[in-house]
Amino acid sequence: MSETKEKTAQIPAVGAAGEQSFPNNITDNNIAENAPEFNDEFPCEEQRRLLRLLDPHYLNTVSMTELYENVYQSKPPLIDGMLYPGVQLFAGPPKLGKSFFVAQLAYHVSTGTPLWGYPVRRGTVLYLALEDDYGRLQKRLYQMFGVESTDNLYFSVSAGQIGNGLDEQLENFVREHPDTVLIIIDTLQKVREMGGDKYSYANDYDIITRLKNFADSKGICLILVHHTRKQQADDPYDMISGTNGLMGAADGAFLLKKEKRTANAATLDVSGRDIQDQRFYLKRNTERLIWELEKIETEPWREPPEPLLAEVAKHINAEQPDWEGTSTEFIELLGLDVQPNTLTYKLNVNAGRLLDEYHIQYSSSRNHTGRKVKFHYEQTE
Repeated sequence: MSETKEKTAQIPAVGAAGEQSFPNNITDNNIAENAPEFNDEFPCEEQRRLLRLLDPHYLNTVSMTELYENVYQSKPPLIDGMLYPGVQLFAGPPKLGKSFFVAQLAYHVSTGTPLWGYPVRRGTVLYLALEDDYGRLQKRLYQMFGVESTDNLYFSVSAGQIGNGLDEQLENFVREHPDTVLIIIDTLQKVREMGGDKYSYANDYDIITRLKNFADSKGICLILVHHTRKQQADDPYDMISGTNGLMGAADGAFLLKKEKRTANAATLDVSGRDIQDQRFYLKRNTERLIWELEKIETEPWREPPEPLLAEVAKHINAEQPDWEGTSTEFIELLGLDVQPNTLTYKLNVNAGRLLDEYHIQYSSSRNHTGRKVKFHYEQTE
């Protein structure tokens, strides 16, 4: 076996983020037949671990300590404090301006242009405008953005359905455009199968989970444009058409509302797993038909400062882009009074922030001499 065990390697996951893989022919009676042959080079604990993983009835678990010992891939926001990877519902009454809003999101993400002053992560965007044609799209985009076009924004006015062609189409697009960060499906109704029992809680939950598995596996954001009911509700998110299975499986939701259909003012409620609930007060520009921010009810939540990251950035930068050594040696370099395990745990948990905020890649590994940490500064344009 290799002496070095990279801590960035993930433990097989179970659930929305992935599925534990087992041979199809493994049963209680033939585990021994399918088990690998071991010899004296395999430690007893390694034998037991592999045999447990071959058992289809074994529940793979991770201790809190093991969580802290691993570096998990970061999911940076597309728009700070507003839009994150995963599946996001974007709902509102028909003909209220939802398509104009998501087109605005698509343009800002594809160009990296800040939205209402919020930083935007640039990347390729796919917009499935399934209720439009290319002529209407052309006129709409010209009215909104003029002739300032972008090669990173792609459109299609036709697509397959979930489980009937769409999955492969999205997979192929991301394969051809590996820098894809956002896919918009306008609308969800156009890609779901019709049928009497297709609107149950279980089916709604299954549809979103299927799309979420795809989005999570690619590390992208997938926005599903959807309609709301006419009936009012105490919880505005209960107005989203369909069962609670849609909202239950999604990572977040945007709800666009107007007090009067003819008014230019609207509110945008935002809720999600990665952000606090927010309300944006918007006004529609009558000439360009883009949505402009008037005010926000709650300032977007931001993570509290982590002083350790700023200390790391003092020593890992453009002038000194690489460093590798033991945790103890790095503590001495920083001049801190902290235990090696404490330092490593903090760095493991905050590896994503270190990359997003300071452009420093971090990894941790262990071999027979102990734990080592490695840093690399990514040069920015």
